[in-house]
Amino acid sequence: MSIDVTEYEDDRTGIRSQADGGIVTQLRLDHSSLFLRPTLRRATDVTVEPEYWTTLGTGRTLVFCSVSGESFEDFESALELDPTVADPVLADRYPDRRVYRVELTDRAVTFIAATAEVGGRLLDLSSSRDGWRVQLQFPSRDDLVSFNDHCRDRDISVTVDHLRLSDDEDDCVVALTEKQEELLAVAHEEGYFDVPRGISQDELADRLGVSKSAVSQRLRRAIGELCASKLC
Repeated sequence: MSIDVTEYEDDRTGIRSQADGGIVTQLRLDHSSLFLRPTLRRATDVTVEPEYWTTLGTGRTLVFCSVSGESFEDFESALELDPTVADPVLADRYPDRRVYRVELTDRAVTFIAATAEVGGRLLDLSSSRDGWRVQLQFPSRDDLVSFNDHCRDRDISVTVDHLRLSDDEDDCVVALTEKQEELLAVAHEEGYFDVPRGISQDELADRLGVSKSAVSQRLRRAIGELCASKLC
């Protein structure tokens, strides 16, 4: 049986593309009822990075979060009082981090759906002392403005840390977060990529004041982004 490859390729030309151009932005978002924000105000010594979330057939939305830090007890105590989540569960435990599962409540303010509605893509998300630090990619500046309008209408504070534009001649956007850039800079300066290594991940963690798990995750994601930008 023969297949007409030309006909098959012609059928694919109708796919709408947003791959040319666009804008990558790192934002800090804050609102008293943002997802987990009440917990983050009380437990300031931890860093939370959502791993993934899923909506069940019953309509419940479950979120799995990786939590790094020193005081998990304070985090768990705050979690039990947080009106934005319900039914917190310790899903896994590691030496320097824990994974929790929580259910989103109807009192939680979110922004992920609004990002998708305007054609945006989530690149990175982690907690900070002043809210959530999020890196997003939008097809155009107008889409970023639409997202900003959505946040303003819901009283979500938006602070722009930096922007990166991509034109038609630069299809591969290196979407590194500020933390990833800082880690790569320190790792390079201290000889982490040398043979033999001039510094270990434990020493990098001490130098940056974060957990070894955070260093490992940021390195993996940063190197993955760099490889994707060079190999695409």
